[in-house]
Amino acid sequence: MLELYQFELSHFCEKVRFILDYKNLPYRKVEVTPGVGQFELFRMSGQRQVPVLKDGDDIIAGSTAIAFYLDKKHPEKPILPLNAQQRALTLMLEEWADASIALNGRTAMIGAFNQDGDFRTAFFPTQTPTAITQLVDNLPDSARNLGNLVASNIPNAVKTVIGAVPGEILNVGGTVIGYGPEAVKAAKEDLAQNLEALSIMLSEKPYLISDHPTLADFAVAGLSMYIKFPASPALDMPMGLKGKGVPGLADNPAYKAFFDWRDKLYLDFRKIDESRPPQPAPEGVPQKISID
Repeated sequence: MLELYQFELSHFCEKVRFILDYKNLPYRKVEVTPGVGQFELFRMSGQRQVPVLKDGDDIIAGSTAIAFYLDKKHPEKPILPLNAQQRALTLMLEEWADASIALNGRTAMIGAFNQDGDFRTAFFPTQTPTAITQLVDNLPDSARNLGNLVASNIPNAVKTVIGAVPGEILNVGGTVIGYGPEAVKAAKEDLAQNLEALSIMLSEKPYLISDHPTLADFAVAGLSMYIKFPASPALDMPMGLKGKGVPGLADNPAYKAFFDWRDKLYLDFRKIDESRPPQPAPEGVPQKISID
């Protein structure tokens, strides 16, 4: 069986999970432990970042490389159009999503995390002791960052927050690089433009490029996770996070069409992991119904 080495709350992993589910490929999720688990991942794949796909003796690192590999090995339900123009547009949109939506979404979400106490609290499971959530609220902004939380499975989130801030986002003085107020403001402005463009593109058609989903659709849907966390039961996250996102973007009625489109993509193609207990869905979230 395919094995996906991942973080559950990684938007790049979500992009790959979308593709695996769309192609009806069974796979096993291997949750990587931040830090020590990433050293093991390095020994296997030559790098520390998720996602990594293991297919027998084949090791494929990176969401785009995994997408190309899966489409070549499992050409049924292709995600790369045969039409040259459509294929070119798909590749351009996927690269745009990787470069703009993913990076700006992370920056904007870290800004929301630093500024909104209720949003920070939503990252913890309901059983998390109040003393721990208060400790996180009392951390300085330079240490209290979303990067620690999204790069971990939820049961490890508290440990990660209390631990050291990841070195790659610190400068010598211990402050968070690239997540100051100006960077957050610029990221939100870019995302507003992106969401407006996507809403226009989707106003009269069900998918971005073709009459069926392509890599562009799954990239945009998966990588927009940090703008607004999906309410779908396919994702294993605290209930308090579902449907929450960056203020001014996630709750802006001008972008409702985009998020409605994304919700439908989740409903149609993402699958619930049957190996874990079912979660109740937030009110108003459409559910698949199986009829025997």
